[in-house]
Amino acid sequence: MTRIALYARYSSDQQREASIEDQFRICRDRAKKEGWRIVDMYQDAGISGSSMILRPGIQTLLQDAQAGQFDMVLAEALDRISRDQADVATLFKHLQFAGVPIFTLAEGEISELHVGLKGTMNALFLKDLAAKTHRGLRGRVEDGKSGGGISYGYRVVKQLDARGDLIRGDREIEPREAEIVRRIFRDFAAGIGPKTIAKTLNDEGLPGPGGKPWGDTTIRGHVKRGTGLVNNEIYIGRLVWNRMRYVKDPRTGKRVSRMNPESEWVTTEVPELRIIEQPLWDAVKARQAEIAEKYVNVTEAVRRHHRNNRLNATHRPKSLLSGLVFCGCCGGPYSLRGAGRFACSNHISKGICANKVTIRQQELESRVLAGIQIKLMAPEIAADAMKAYAEEMNRLNRERRSNGNAWRSELAKVEKDIRGIIEAIKAGMFHPSMKGEMDKLEARKAELTDLLQNVPQDQPDILPAAAQIYARRVAELSEALNHPETRAESADQLRVLIEKIVLTPGPNRGEVYARLHGDLATILEWVARQEGKTGTKDKTPGGIRSGVLVSVVAGAGFEPATFRL
Repeated sequence: MTRIALYARYSSDQQREASIEDQFRICRDRAKKEGWRIVDMYQDAGISGSSMILRPGIQTLLQDAQAGQFDMVLAEALDRISRDQADVATLFKHLQFAGVPIFTLAEGEISELHVGLKGTMNALFLKDLAAKTHRGLRGRVEDGKSGGGISYGYRVVKQLDARGDLIRGDREIEPREAEIVRRIFRDFAAGIGPKTIAKTLNDEGLPGPGGKPWGDTTIRGHVKRGTGLVNNEIYIGRLVWNRMRYVKDPRTGKRVSRMNPESEWVTTEVPELRIIEQPLWDAVKARQAEIAEKYVNVTEAVRRHHRNNRLNATHRPKSLLSGLVFCGCCGGPYSLRGAGRFACSNHISKGICANKVTIRQQELESRVLAGIQIKLMAPEIAADAMKAYAEEMNRLNRERRSNGNAWRSELAKVEKDIRGIIEAIKAGMFHPSMKGEMDKLEARKAELTDLLQNVPQDQPDILPAAAQIYARRVAELSEALNHPETRAESADQLRVLIEKIVLTPGPNRGEVYARLHGDLATILEWVARQEGKTGTKDKTPGGIRSGVLVSVVAGAGFEPATFRL
């Protein structure tokens, strides 16, 4: 019997969440008709079809296909998998190499012809959709309406036209927020820094845009890009749209902003939305010009210093821990500030956290590396993880066998009852109630048959010699991090093992407690992947399959490992 995996996706801006189940339902119907056995289902909810890179469901599907867990992928249509031509071609090649064809209800079995033609059609569809959306937004902006989002200091106006339809895009000034906007402009023009302004507003309990705390970047933004409160020309009654465009980075699938030429900007006068008078706006622009001039002078001095300092001739490597360090007091991020020291961003930028303790980058990295090698990856951790994994596997296997036996027993009884009714009809006995009872029995028979077809097989996977693998791989990783030529690649592996690092002030001056959080399931998956790269992965039935291993260990209630550094 052909083992198949189902895949479904919906994008939140165009479809409802139930669309996932709708896609699975019609795929299950086709599988039942063809006699295929469904072994797993993968989904990505609320994610655009323009990129596959950031979709966890499709990534897991690809990993499991390469592990031989199913024979074919079934989806509603090719555009449910991806509308990006390059992504479709890449997935097709990977699955083809794994010997796993793609079959869709709309196109049948996917071939190179489908990938080329449908991929081109989907790419053209996305381009045409973007152009139509852009054209529609431009028309709204030229009419003085919002082109997307609403700035702080305004609120949406809900009103109906002559036909009773809701008019969208109209705004009006929100008096309370407008007064805060004027206050920020006055303080900035008076020479008060954005950090101080943000801290004062937060201390007074005044929420910022979107109800979030104020930050210095929220206020100052970027002058050329027109971001930040003091650069928003809507406050002087001028609506500027299309300053920037967004393009997808093919390496990451994330959108990256690009400035448009000024000739492509769309500017509309909306004097009824003016909050700031022209003299105050001009005073803020003058203040920004002074700051920019000082910055240029300081930057040039720093460059001269670096040119004269051999120690700064080479670029410092990017921090190993960027984006992973958090404050134990407020939960906000720690980031590099000043001369290579980590500090709480909410304390520095927003003033909403009392944690003013910093720590040197080199010291924190050393403590984290030592914690991983000595504690997080210790042999006893491997033993505990594998024990929990084995126990969970046995429990799931018992459940599968118990459910299967109960369903088979019930199916036999249902079939016996159906035969009894048929024999009674043959003997000349019939009552109207017999038809209703027969319909119920047939429906239950179909349900039980479907359940038995989809019962997962037992998965007796065991990771052999986990402690020894841990020790060897961590030693190799630590050694690689000490060499410049292998540091970048090894740093990426290191970051996979760390969930987060929480820093909390100690009782003594300058003392910092660091706590490392690591996901044991992720560590086990990483170990298996490293073994596979070197060709030492166990290929026997007792070997590891990372997709199953991660889900089972996580399902075992195994809490993330946490260690004091």
